[in-house]
Amino acid sequence: MRTLLIVSHPDIIDSYSHPFFLNSLKNFEDVTVHHLENMYSDGIIDVKKEQDLLKGHDRIIFQFPFYWYSSPPFLKHWQDVVLEEGVTHGPRGGILDGKEFGLILMIGVAESEYQAGGNEQYSISELTKPFQALANKTRMHYLPPLEIFQFAYLEDNQKMELLIRYWQKLTMENSKSLVTREKWLYDKLEFSINNNQHLNDRETIEFAMNILEENQTTINNLKIVLDQMYHR
Repeated sequence: MRTLLIVSHPDIIDSYSHPFFLNSLKNFEDVTVHHLENMYSDGIIDVKKEQDLLKGHDRIIFQFPFYWYSSPPFLKHWQDVVLEEGVTHGPRGGILDGKEFGLILMIGVAESEYQAGGNEQYSISELTKPFQALANKTRMHYLPPLEIFQFAYLEDNQKMELLIRYWQKLTMENSKSLVTREKWLYDKLEFSINNNQHLNDRETIEFAMNILEENQTTINNLKIVLDQMYHR
């Protein structure tokens, strides 16, 4: 699976959260990072190039700071010119059919504010309805968004937990099953060992991989036992 991460932020150099996450993707060969304001500093979008990028990826993710309950203006402009009827949707369109679509949102206030009775009154799900409608219009499968609240105030261990969820949002199969999550983690650990000759924690990572393999064997054996019990 190839993921196109479309990032929109007019002042990304001054951002605290975005560089933290984007810098972690340098060795992710299956993720294309595409920062719109950097790519098109003159404001002129190469529509054909953008549509070709969409064609060449299986999962499309928008990452942006949540400005006034929506995206930065350039991402809205991108949608206006790139998502053409007859290309991305409509009777003769369809280059996005069946692809996955999701959001990664950097939000400056507390999660508790986005609910009835909170200062913002509405949930993130309610406020992102236009993006859900976009997915429906272009026949993409809408994924649950990754919402990152008040990143600068988080503890280091919370940031690392979010980083793993971030990687999963970009690269893991859309499934919440334990098997899927363990396979994803095993693959990432294996990639780290195979692509880093000077890895300091090699023994620890190999130990973790062995545990994951043992867990998978146990799960498979339990499935066999359950199947036998079910078919008696």
